[in-house]
Amino acid sequence: MRYLLLASVALVWSGPAFAQQAQVDQTETAPSEKTSSGTTADALSDVIIVTATKKGYGENLQNVPVAVTAFGEAQLDAKFVQNLQSLSYDVPNVQLEGVGTAPGYANFTIRGLGINSTVPSIDPTVGVFTDGIYLGINAGVVLDNFDLEGIEVLRGPQGLLFGRNVTAGAVVMRTTRPDFNFRASAKASVETGLKKTVSAMVTGPIAEDVLAAKLAVYYSKDEGWFRNQFDQSSFGKSRDIIIRPALSVKGGDNFRMDLRYEHGDIDGDGAPVQSHAIFPRDTFGISIDFPGYYNATWNQAIAETNIDVGLGDGVITNIMGYRQFRSRAASDIDGTPQHFFNGYFNINQEQISDELRYSGKIGAVEVTTGLYYFAQDLAYAEQRDLLGGARIVSGGGTQDQTTWGAFASADWHFSNTLTLNIGGRYSWERKAVRIAPLGANGCDVNTLRCATNFIDDESWKSFTPKLGLQWQPDNQTQIYGFYTRGFRSGGYNLRNTDPGVPPGPFDQETQDSFEIGAKKQFGRSRLNIASFYNQMKNLQREINLPGPLGVSQVIRNTADATITGFEAEGQFFIMPNLVLSGQVGYVHGKYRNIQFDISGDGVINDVDRDLKLPRLSPWTYGAGLTYDQTLGSAGTATARIDFTHRDSARFTDNNAGFLSPADMLDASLTYKTADQIWRFSVYGRNLLNEVTYGGDTPLPAAFGGPGASLSPLNKGRTIGGEVALSF
Repeated sequence: MRYLLLASVALVWSGPAFAQQAQVDQTETAPSEKTSSGTTADALSDVIIVTATKKGYGENLQNVPVAVTAFGEAQLDAKFVQNLQSLSYDVPNVQLEGVGTAPGYANFTIRGLGINSTVPSIDPTVGVFTDGIYLGINAGVVLDNFDLEGIEVLRGPQGLLFGRNVTAGAVVMRTTRPDFNFRASAKASVETGLKKTVSAMVTGPIAEDVLAAKLAVYYSKDEGWFRNQFDQSSFGKSRDIIIRPALSVKGGDNFRMDLRYEHGDIDGDGAPVQSHAIFPRDTFGISIDFPGYYNATWNQAIAETNIDVGLGDGVITNIMGYRQFRSRAASDIDGTPQHFFNGYFNINQEQISDELRYSGKIGAVEVTTGLYYFAQDLAYAEQRDLLGGARIVSGGGTQDQTTWGAFASADWHFSNTLTLNIGGRYSWERKAVRIAPLGANGCDVNTLRCATNFIDDESWKSFTPKLGLQWQPDNQTQIYGFYTRGFRSGGYNLRNTDPGVPPGPFDQETQDSFEIGAKKQFGRSRLNIASFYNQMKNLQREINLPGPLGVSQVIRNTADATITGFEAEGQFFIMPNLVLSGQVGYVHGKYRNIQFDISGDGVINDVDRDLKLPRLSPWTYGAGLTYDQTLGSAGTATARIDFTHRDSARFTDNNAGFLSPADMLDASLTYKTADQIWRFSVYGRNLLNEVTYGGDTPLPAAFGGPGASLSPLNKGRTIGGEVALSF
């Protein structure tokens, strides 16, 4: 297969670089957080290092002229983060939610810009990156995670350095790398569900200062948080296994290659769908006759090479990644004890990417430039069993895509306090599809073979510039402002529910963004603020309306829009051992230049213009306290409490479906031994037992009665305990 051939070529290219000698081992400077002591308060005051600027070194979060929230390893542990959705309420103007129709799908929203889709050919507004590679589809993203060095959430378009599909922002995850000193850790936890989790990591040298290895393993078993009133069984069961071996090779102080591999395997129930024709919105009740299922496997390999070339203290970085993801899922879409609408979904995705870049300083100018390649093969099929099997339809197709990019960014320090940020990226992309609209015998959902009757291909190109200015009057203060552009790929709809409507192509979506912000350090405390004005053109939307096939989905460029807002987040040391954290965000969105009948009333008029943008919650805010108490030679106790709020938001474009407001209360109590080896914790998430949904799509009355809906539930109150060991 061509992907394997390209992977071999990339690895062969990386191999000879081992012989190149230079001066600096830059790879030792990229941890997310330098933890200096055993107390959580001290860990929160440490410098947080971010890598999303793609320079040859990590940068202090407070020196980066962009709105970004970063979580280091100690913070992730303190929050008991199990997946990206665990951070959904912790960042202003950010929602890291799964859509819920089938497990694992990410429908992330930043600054009021997101999607509502489980169609794998629909590109996200928020790009997710793991160890430097872009995850090509939104399936398989909201899954359990562990062994993380850090997570960075960048708000606003990131098209310059990350390319397409980051019009709203980017989420950057980094797993730990092999260490050249022996280190080991293990965790075991149990929480309501009943969910049991164990994980372990061991790393150390194989050949001193030359070769190191790591092995991390994760296993969880969830007996199901929900109660299915149809048969009184536990619902939401899952079993997850993840294995991560890794090798690191060093050649003196100037060369390092990190080879990472990951294998994952998940089995479990389908989505916990609630129908509002049966249950009120403020309950966790479900009653479904078909439990469905979710099976997913993935294999991922990443080779990252860093070489100090001695030119302008420069570093050449090459990141080659390969990922294969396969999933089969089925859910009771109508959410009732009758067989109105059962859905079956099958995905087979394979991708390869390579990014080659140089970062260095030439005089007063820091330069980051590079080339990018991405290719993906995608096959998708779904089947809908309707009205007790009286009607069965299926459809889907395949998509081949290739992307090329070239980018350059420069920071010109033309005085001791002023820096000009300038850059641009050129991208070219082609997609070729073969599609069978949903109908009788459209696709075999098991074999992914389809009776294709739509064949097409299209290409797009885009230029994403950035121009900004950064003023740093002292080493604890910065004020910045910039203009930048982002774009979201054009494409096709592999879930074509209307044979009379072509599945594409729809055009790419662009965003012009203006942002000003300030970051201030007050000793150990800090405060960051930002305001923004964004103009979107050719918004891509998946229009979900009740129809004869349960839900009719049409994807179109619907309108232009403006989104404005502000956000602030801070961390303040009230006492050396008492930390107050807080965040607030506000977003306002407005349609303009309507191109499509969004409301579905047959005409384009003020009704469409007055609709609210989907997934846009006007206000998000929260505050938390962390208190450490030293217990002398016995160790340290830490108490944490966090309260966050998110306003309601419309879910469907016609505003018929909506997401309820939510108040989240989390708390934990941790004891750590004086030697830092053992940690014992009890914790609670969503202690107010708030009812929240992954989505809210109205269905025809024939699929459950008045108020019928596809509304997958998120878990409510969760209480857990954890034991951790590290040495």
